[in-house]
Amino acid sequence: MYAEISNPMDYKAAFYIRLSKEDGNTGESESITNQRSLLNGFAEQHRLNIVSEFIDDGVSGTSFDRPDFNKMIEAILNKKVNMVVTKDLSRLGRDYIQTGYYLEKFFPENRVRYISLLDGIDTGTNNHNNDITPFKAIMNDMYAKDISQKIRSVKEDKQKKGQFIGGKAAYGYKKSPNEKNKIIIDEEAANIVRRIFTLAASGKSCREIAVILNREKIITPSDYAGIEITSNGRYKGLWSSERVAFMLQNEVYIGNMVQGRVKKINYKSKKVLKLPPSEWAIVENTHEAIIEKDTFDTVQVLISKRKKTRERTHNYLLKGLVYCHECGYVLSVINRKLAKCREVLYFVCRTYQRFTNEKKCTIHYAKVEDVTNAVLNQIKEVCEKYLNLSDMQNIAEVEIAKCESNSKGENEIKELESKIEFLTGKLDQVYTDKLNDILSPEDFERIYSKIKEERHNYNDKLNSLKKKAENKIDNPAKAKELAERFINEIDVNRELICSLIERIEITETRGIIVYWTFSQFNQV
Repeated sequence: MYAEISNPMDYKAAFYIRLSKEDGNTGESESITNQRSLLNGFAEQHRLNIVSEFIDDGVSGTSFDRPDFNKMIEAILNKKVNMVVTKDLSRLGRDYIQTGYYLEKFFPENRVRYISLLDGIDTGTNNHNNDITPFKAIMNDMYAKDISQKIRSVKEDKQKKGQFIGGKAAYGYKKSPNEKNKIIIDEEAANIVRRIFTLAASGKSCREIAVILNREKIITPSDYAGIEITSNGRYKGLWSSERVAFMLQNEVYIGNMVQGRVKKINYKSKKVLKLPPSEWAIVENTHEAIIEKDTFDTVQVLISKRKKTRERTHNYLLKGLVYCHECGYVLSVINRKLAKCREVLYFVCRTYQRFTNEKKCTIHYAKVEDVTNAVLNQIKEVCEKYLNLSDMQNIAEVEIAKCESNSKGENEIKELESKIEFLTGKLDQVYTDKLNDILSPEDFERIYSKIKEERHNYNDKLNSLKKKAENKIDNPAKAKELAERFINEIDVNRELICSLIERIEITETRGIIVYWTFSQFNQV
């Protein structure tokens, strides 16, 4: 039964409508149209002023990072909305921790009345349905987890059977128009694949092959497949040595189905983890091969030998800090032998190395030693100047004020503390329900353990954020101490260099531009 609203003119109401891909499979009952119709009927019956309608179509309820949900939260913070109406609680979200946070903390703190029609939940009144809301949120979360596990099981089963479940087939193949979960050869792209393997078998390196393909203006796999690349970097639309190397080691070209290279962390996260080859789902002889097994094996041997010759690293004081001024990428370092077998390190542009013929950038050839000495001299000049200034105290205080003005970390800490406090209350509530025989011992153990684990994870995050906050510059003397230590240890202490320098750029004419951590230093 719907709640009675005695003062409808006091509310600026918003509808929130959500439909996930999984919900879309259940038919019309969860459709956007159905939800809107139900909400409109409620609004007309209670003479509500609907100021906004927020819709997330095809978005999972396990994540609260949704476009229109975020817009709704912004509208609430800007006092444009003070009532939220949904069809049911699961439309708001299926993560019971986050759902509870909004119901019991965010909405009350922002004077927002929340109504869930089918659940009979109304935070503007006191009723039994409000009391059991946490358990409904938990059930919604469990439903999302169950759906996720079922989908994952189906996908893993298909992978083990060698059935293709990807969105796009590997370059050289295409989805079969007649048979589901099968791939067939795409002759146009397959000819390029055969040529790449032929070049590799003849001794060409991955970089040399990429140069040849770019010179002949052969379109890349992503462009061929019509995949829109959002990045507009200098590498867009070009073959790279990494792409060629990936193709040369892909068993799909000898007829083996290779899937499961990555997996999602869990049903609540969009992040994926790269899996080692030993955990990939590889099924042999599932489709027609483009490359003969003997050719493929020969190429693997050549790649393996080349890897061994390249397993080297160079350590130098400015490692990771030096960038190309023109293209913006980190500069690579190469080793050159001079007279009397003396080895010298040089900075070179990575973009130039990869796409020399395309003239995407220039070489930026400069000795590592020369750049290091020049940078150290600049550092000494800057530090000496600021150590001699009488207003060093004021400068440090300004910088500290800037750091403290960034309240993002503080807000995160407050939010985590609120969530931990909320979960602690939930633990007390669940324990009370057990004592009152509302929950069985089995249900108590399951729910209690889950909430306790969530609280433990939030505690870990909170401790990490607090530790970072303690490490920031928090007193004026810290800046002076940093500069003094740097003068004394400049030639050996990389930590201090990284503390003072944000990045270094080398221009096409070997000019050196230093960007300092402290804004005042950039004016020297």
